[in-house]
Amino acid sequence: MSDASASHAADRRELTAAQRNAVAELLRVSPVADELGRRFARAGHELHLVGGSVRDALLGRLGDDLDFCTDAHPDETLRIVRGWAESIWETGREFGTIGCQRDGLRLEITTFRAESYDQVSRNPVVEYGTDLAEDLRRRDFTINAMAVSLPEHRFTDPHGGLDDLAAKVIRTPGTPAESFGDDPLRMLRAARFAAQLCFVVHPDAYAAMTRMAGDLDRITAERIRDEFTKLLCGADPITGLRLLVDTGLAERFLPELTGLKLEIDEHAQHKDVYEHTLTVVSNAVSYETEGPDFILRMAALMHDIGKPATKAVGTDGRVSFHHHEVVGARLTKARMKALRYPKETTSKVTALVALHLRFYGYGRGEWTDSAVRRYVADAGDLLPRLHKLTRSDCTTRNRRKAAQLAADYDALEERIARIAAEEDLARVRPDLDGNAIMELLGVPPGPVVGEAWKHLKELRLERGPLDRDEAEAELLRWARDRGL
Repeated sequence: MSDASASHAADRRELTAAQRNAVAELLRVSPVADELGRRFARAGHELHLVGGSVRDALLGRLGDDLDFCTDAHPDETLRIVRGWAESIWETGREFGTIGCQRDGLRLEITTFRAESYDQVSRNPVVEYGTDLAEDLRRRDFTINAMAVSLPEHRFTDPHGGLDDLAAKVIRTPGTPAESFGDDPLRMLRAARFAAQLCFVVHPDAYAAMTRMAGDLDRITAERIRDEFTKLLCGADPITGLRLLVDTGLAERFLPELTGLKLEIDEHAQHKDVYEHTLTVVSNAVSYETEGPDFILRMAALMHDIGKPATKAVGTDGRVSFHHHEVVGARLTKARMKALRYPKETTSKVTALVALHLRFYGYGRGEWTDSAVRRYVADAGDLLPRLHKLTRSDCTTRNRRKAAQLAADYDALEERIARIAAEEDLARVRPDLDGNAIMELLGVPPGPVVGEAWKHLKELRLERGPLDRDEAEAELLRWARDRGL
């Protein structure tokens, strides 16, 4: 063996020892796991810390959720944890999982499984397995197919997960075709883990993802949505997004992303919209201050999806995308609805897409105080995110232009702050409330009050705060013009 090879082998042995010590440390500081293991042992059953819990312990990022597997069936698991667990839930019982809580830890205990898809249905067919080896063999990736037996602390790694963890490789325990055929969502999970862990997908798995991308159509929108959300909120979402596009997976549930790869005409050039979009997502991530912000990241991803449908080449050879923000907002709403995102989340992302171009033109000195008020009012509580999205959208390589755009937006934010301090912009509303309107006009609750309220709000946006006398005079003038 060469000196280099010997050194590499020594490093690997040291790394393995360090990672094994991490598991021992986990169990030392988590006596709950050993205590639970002893309860199962007394009942004549096995218990193993397994899957993501072992992986995350080895990576030094374990949270308060622990996953276990056992040969005990759900009814027996319930008998074992009753009286010991502080709370119990059975929401995953149909999949063989019983959940409980103890000492601030959430524990999920699942019966050994040999689940697979029938290659047609959208949900797994759950069959209980008989041993740990079978359970680990059916797991998605080798890095999730390791276990620590309790209370003995025996480490089990039949598929080389420890080596793959050290090499930062995502690989399936068996053949990728078998694994992805059993559950096509695992293809999306591979991209998600690449984004979360900054790992590389093994070439065999990558090839299978490309070849089998169409199988993702068997998976429900909700399951796809959850995996995609985790991917986009990963430490390196760009790697995950590229995997989705390059393997063809994106085409199955987010074709608008693939559609951003517009053909560049040498005579009518414009920036590469796909690469620009990935840069905007990366920029948005850099502006986050309190962890991943899905709404901001999704808005960054979708902000230009209206461009393919609005692309036009003028007689001067210049490319334009007029009103692409309007088209993009509509497409975003439809796509997020198809993926079953909550209405509130969809509404916020859609609003950001619709507003992302509003700033351009400010530097030309065209904005009045009224325009600034409307910008703030239309953004509402999305204003901080809109600031970040607009800044992220500046990807020009022209340093002078980039500096000018940044200076213009600095000026806008300063102007917003000044007007906000003077007028309480965070709560722009009419200078008279509904009760005052009804009293002054002598009308009961109804459409007239709402119309009057909107009129006064428009005045508030246009002119800023009015004193009481001015507001009342304007309301009476409006009422007279309407014949009230």
